[in-house]
Amino acid sequence: MFNLLIKLILSHIIGDFVLQPQKWVADKVENKAKSKYLYYHILVHTIVLLIVLQFQGYWLGIVIIILTHFVFDLIKVYLNQWLSSRILFFTDQLLHLFVIAIVVYIYEPFIIELDLLYSDKVLLTLGAIFTTTFVISIVIKVLTSKWSIAEDQENESLKNAGAYIGMLERLFVLAFVIFNQWSAIGFLLAAKSVFRFGDLSKAKDRKLTEYILIGTLLSFGFAIIIALVYKNLLNLS
Repeated sequence: MFNLLIKLILSHIIGDFVLQPQKWVADKVENKAKSKYLYYHILVHTIVLLIVLQFQGYWLGIVIIILTHFVFDLIKVYLNQWLSSRILFFTDQLLHLFVIAIVVYIYEPFIIELDLLYSDKVLLTLGAIFTTTFVISIVIKVLTSKWSIAEDQENESLKNAGAYIGMLERLFVLAFVIFNQWSAIGFLLAAKSVFRFGDLSKAKDRKLTEYILIGTLLSFGFAIIIALVYKNLLNLS
């Protein structure tokens, strides 16, 4: 089962990402069903599937994947003017993966054990992730709310970029502690300091530096605490 699954996912990656130039994507959006690159794309997918599967007779699966891929891509280009490209991209990819799972099930039936989703390890992991990202973001915001510092002009900073950066850095710290890679935390902190150096050098006083330092230490500190709590709870479960 895993061998077939890996082959189909690899074929999808090669056909949808490696061998699809941006020129083809843009042309499909502009010309939709009339785009010759839409059909080139489907042809490339077919050839890649045949090569990766080594012409071993998965004909029904290949037909299902190719037809659904064509339909999904066609629907996506027609919805592009009404829906966000991000929503369309991720929905499209999830649908392709769902079809791949169906094809694998046709040839090699498998059982999805939903009980595993409610195991202690999965629940603890989800709790740690959500706490590290969303909960701690709010906690830090509350703790630093007594200071009001306009770090950037509104047109000079990406919308909500600071919040996303904080979430990502805490997720990295969480993973580093869980896998006992403590030295990597120092590397992450150093990398952030390098990127922040330009902002700090332009500050007229120490307020911005102190504000960023407090936020960073709180962010890293909470992530480390959550990771340690997670590891201890996991050992007890």
